[in-house]
Amino acid sequence: MADYDLAIIGGGLNGVSIARDAAGRGLRVILLEQGDLGAAASSASPRLVHGDLAGLERRHFLRVRSALAERDVWLRIAPHLVRPMRFAIPAHSEERPIWQLRSWLLLYDRLAARSGLPASATVDVTHHPLGNALRRPFGTAFEYSDCVVDDSRLVVLTAMDAAARGAVIRTGARCTRAERGREWRLVTKDRGFRQVVTARSVANVSGAWTPSVAETVLRVPPPKLAAVQMSQIVVRRLFDGDNIYVFQNSDGRLIFASPYERDFTLIGTVSHPFKGDPAVVAMAAGDVAYLCEAANRYFRERIETVDVVRTISGANMARNAADRRDGAMTLDHGRGKAPLLTVFGGDVTTSRRRAEQAVSMLTPFYPMSPCWTARAPLPGGDFAWSDFDNVVEDVRERWRFLGEEAARRLVAAYGSNVKEILGEAKARSELGPAFGPELTGAEVRYLMQKEWARFPDDILWRRSKLGLTMLPADRDALAAFMAAS
Repeated sequence: MADYDLAIIGGGLNGVSIARDAAGRGLRVILLEQGDLGAAASSASPRLVHGDLAGLERRHFLRVRSALAERDVWLRIAPHLVRPMRFAIPAHSEERPIWQLRSWLLLYDRLAARSGLPASATVDVTHHPLGNALRRPFGTAFEYSDCVVDDSRLVVLTAMDAAARGAVIRTGARCTRAERGREWRLVTKDRGFRQVVTARSVANVSGAWTPSVAETVLRVPPPKLAAVQMSQIVVRRLFDGDNIYVFQNSDGRLIFASPYERDFTLIGTVSHPFKGDPAVVAMAAGDVAYLCEAANRYFRERIETVDVVRTISGANMARNAADRRDGAMTLDHGRGKAPLLTVFGGDVTTSRRRAEQAVSMLTPFYPMSPCWTARAPLPGGDFAWSDFDNVVEDVRERWRFLGEEAARRLVAAYGSNVKEILGEAKARSELGPAFGPELTGAEVRYLMQKEWARFPDDILWRRSKLGLTMLPADRDALAAFMAAS
């Protein structure tokens, strides 16, 4: 008898979503990730959970409606990670006409009729706070509702839920060879140690590594895919308020400028074909300049390339533009051959549904329970999204030493599970050593014990973004603390 029903190669959002779905349907699951969870493209997304307004321009009405339905699912099951926002599109006489933008948004409202989020509106930005950050002469803007998400934490909490339902999650475990018969025999290098596991089926969900894993590890013909690089920039905060600006660039692209970790602005996305090592994806200087120029067309405060404090890039695989949005999957099986499921592409919004469809493809081979992930909250998400501010206030009431910003950060990251970090502490000093003004030893220990954090970057850039502001001395102290724990 095989050790597992399903072995998953790859710990990005697709991989952990499949692990969660399959484990919850009763399958014995192991996930193998060569590095950290969500360390590649899954932590380099535009951080949007949306219906894709630009899809209306391409007449992808069914796709937009389906994505908007998924947006509502995410609000229900991850209210701490997925937050509603108002998006503002300044009208530009040189780009799409006003009547077209208004028509798009009316249709967007109709397609999202049951969401409970505010409908679109026309705003005179000459007499509205939205106009404070904009150059003149943008007299009119259109507002609509969509959501943002902490993509890296979404990966980790999905893996946590998979583990809580019985899945084995192994980070730092690289699959080096696989032998296929009636079951799979996988040879892994797990944190330096050689191990062998067997599984009745394998899912290749390794993102930009999908073709190379197929060819060199699984030894099957690689799928014909093209790598696509997505990149964004982080600059100082360019505007007040919690809205997101959507800018129409001169080449027809929509560029998003989002509040990012309180003191910064995230601007993106630019994408283009990628060739090279997916472990080393760097943003080209021309792409940085492109996004700066796009922002400068609209913002009153100019930015230059020297103002960029961080670039964010990742590469993923797709066959075409539709794959980049919705993803794709194939199933290879036959007499005497254990099933091989390959899943690639897709965005954050459709990841849950994509995993559900992928696991359902295995139903001819296993008895399993029905689909369930659209109803079950992720860890810490056992409250309504509209109650987020109330949860923050409850946390401040119980742990009175927390300020507003600290409480909001903790609830946004952990939801109701914040109690597992703070415990019965009556003062911040009871949470262990401090690494800068926000991170404590108690939080670090939690991340190491519960969320597979092994190195400082796992915490500073994926489980949080505290690396943006942490001083070198605090970073060194964190590294020493983790090494000794």
